[in-house]
Amino acid sequence: MNFVGIITEYDPFHNGHAAQLAAVRRAGAACIAVCMSSGAVQRGGVPILPGSVRARAALEAGADLVIALPAPYACATAEQFAAAGVFLLGALGCDTLAFGAETPEADRLMQAAQLLREPALQTELRQRLGTGMTYAAARAEAAEVLSPGMGALLRTPNNILGIEYCKAILGQNSPLRPMPLPRWGAAHGGKAGKYNGIPMASASYLRALPMEAWAPFVPQQAMVLYRKAGAEGHLLDPRRLETALLALLRAAPPERFARVRGVSEGLEHRLAAAVREATSLEDLYTRLKTKRYPHARLRRLVLDAALDFPADLPAPPYLLVLGARKQALSCLKNAALPAGTSLADLVRTGSDAARIGGLHSRAVDFSSLCREEIRPMGLAFTTKPVLL
Repeated sequence: MNFVGIITEYDPFHNGHAAQLAAVRRAGAACIAVCMSSGAVQRGGVPILPGSVRARAALEAGADLVIALPAPYACATAEQFAAAGVFLLGALGCDTLAFGAETPEADRLMQAAQLLREPALQTELRQRLGTGMTYAAARAEAAEVLSPGMGALLRTPNNILGIEYCKAILGQNSPLRPMPLPRWGAAHGGKAGKYNGIPMASASYLRALPMEAWAPFVPQQAMVLYRKAGAEGHLLDPRRLETALLALLRAAPPERFARVRGVSEGLEHRLAAAVREATSLEDLYTRLKTKRYPHARLRRLVLDAALDFPADLPAPPYLLVLGARKQALSCLKNAALPAGTSLADLVRTGSDAARIGGLHSRAVDFSSLCREEIRPMGLAFTTKPVLL
């Protein structure tokens, strides 16, 4: 192990993330690269903190390089999110992928990933989906039928994402070796806890609190960054997000919803009807909700529809550096994709790069509209990388 990658959001970066970086370094990593969601997040929204703040927090806590997971991939399903991150870190030259898991056993997670690729699993899955089960529940039950014990691995959030990483490694024949690590002190979405006397809380737990309440659960240097971002009006304003999303959806021609990623079984008609009646985002999600579709999928669907993200996307076409320790920039020399700190330069490297860069910039512009202080357009192209 020499060059370790991590796929993450760091929204916000907290003590658990710092502990993970420290564990990776103790395990022998000479260089740690972070592939971080930018412009959008996987839960179907925009980051509570701008990318430059999250990148600096990671670098100050021990990361060496932070590259962007462009917005169209960042707000995708777990499978697409994982595949894009694995592809980018493999292209960067990483040899290991570190991630948190409730079951930190690489062999078992890889076995589960291989099972999900088997035709027999797809047959069992389709049978259960036909009964109205959610995708996640149907897949876990199908896996349990084919390989007793595997279903339990597919019922916890970090294992699910870790198995998707492993599946992407197998599918891409990636050189990355999985390195699962335990979650310390606090479960994803659970209550706060402690690890070795250090307060721990998940990012989802922290996002539900006022920023000042984060202080015990985040590194001291990170809290300085968050307070500065708050003083400058850079934190997400949920009311502005709500108004901006509803405005874009109301302005969109209903026929456009048919081509939105993830739309099937007439969901575009349900979305069009909900948009006409909804008076808040929660009202919109409630009108869209069915037994079949979990809340997270609907949130992603709504953001995709608002930003007009297409269903068909190429593999990520470039490596955009959001931040780095200066000595780590030499790692870019051997990258298998165009790499650099300027999105303006990268979008000129090909048609796919131009397309993804444009979609990513659209999401960053939208995010800039949703801050406590509205920021100008074009920040995807004009924001300078964080260099330490």
